[in-house]
Order: sequence, then structure tokens, then C-alpha cells
Amino acid sequence: MTQPARRAELFEAAGSAGRFDGPATGDERPLLTAVLAAQRHTLEMKCGGLSAELAVRSAEPSTLSLLGLVRHLAEVERRWFRRVLAGQDAPPLFVSEADPDGDFDGATADPGIVRDAWRAWRDEVAFAERFAAEAPHLDVEGLDDWRGPVSLRWVLVHMIEEYARHNGHADLLRERIDGAVGV
Repeated sequence: MTQPARRAELFEAAGSAGRFDGPATGDERPLLTAVLAAQRHTLEMKCGGLSAELAVRSAEPSTLSLLGLVRHLAEVERRWFRRVLAGQDAPPLFVSEADPDGDFDGATADPGIVRDAWRAWRDEVAFAERFAAEAPHLDVEGLDDWRGPVSLRWVLVHMIEEYARHNGHADLLRERIDGAVGV
């Protein structure tokens, strides 16, 4: 009789090999950026192979969906790296004062919306990766209306937490869509 596999070992997606191969010792910046890269990769992997299904809602009344998570995380990346740390005037992409949940509410199965969400997320991730790599040190600070002064170090830790929490949501959403489970 074969041993049943653990649920965490069942999700095998293209490109998932090496996701967690970043350093486990050494300098803080490579450690933090590698863990964040693995979390970003996890989101991408959880959404992989889906198109219209990305907009499937979790359960009413929630508007939570994989596409909503992609849009939300594009907003989060943009906020912390462009606006707070880089000091750019970068207006929100999907949310507004009139629609503060536009990242989730506007996540529909329209192919253009799906394409724009991925483009925005990838653009924001690329900016964040460049910013983190080029910053002279982890103590670079920005000013946030909510937290006050924050360092690049804090933002990296916060982003790891943000992705980890939402990747848990993505686990449940993906399982609901097609039964795929695991890390």
C-alpha cells in the first residue's frame, strides 16, 4: 500500500521548482528579497493556467478572487515602493475614494481586465525589485500617512507578510476552482 501524499505536496505547477532556493543564511537584503520573490512566485503559480476562472469569487458576499488578489497586490506594491519609499506621485491603479475596494470589485473575467491586472502587477514588482536592489541600504526611509516613517527593511518584511496572508487565500480559491492544493 502506498503512503498518501500530504496536501502541501500535491500542487505542482510549471516553474515551481527552485521557488524556495534563495539563501537561508547571510546578509539581510538577499534573505528578505529572496523570501519576497518566493512569495510573489507563489501567487503567480497559484493563478497559473487560469483565465476567466481568475475572477471566480470565494463565497458571497465576499468579492475575493484570484484576480482581485493580483490587482490588490499590484496596488500594495505600488503604494509601498513607488509612493512611500520612492516618493513618486503614483495614483492608485484600481481603487479610488469612490471605490476603495475597486481592486476586488472590478476584477471581472474580461480578458482585457485580466491582461491589465497582470501587466500592472508585473510592472510594480519590477519597480519594487529594482528599488530594493539599488537602495544604498535597508534603512532608506519613506513617509506613510498610516505608519509614519518606514524603512525599506520594514516594507520588505511587511510585503512578505502581505503575500503570505493572501497566498493562503489563493490556496483556498484555487482549490475551489479546480481542486489544486498545496504550496
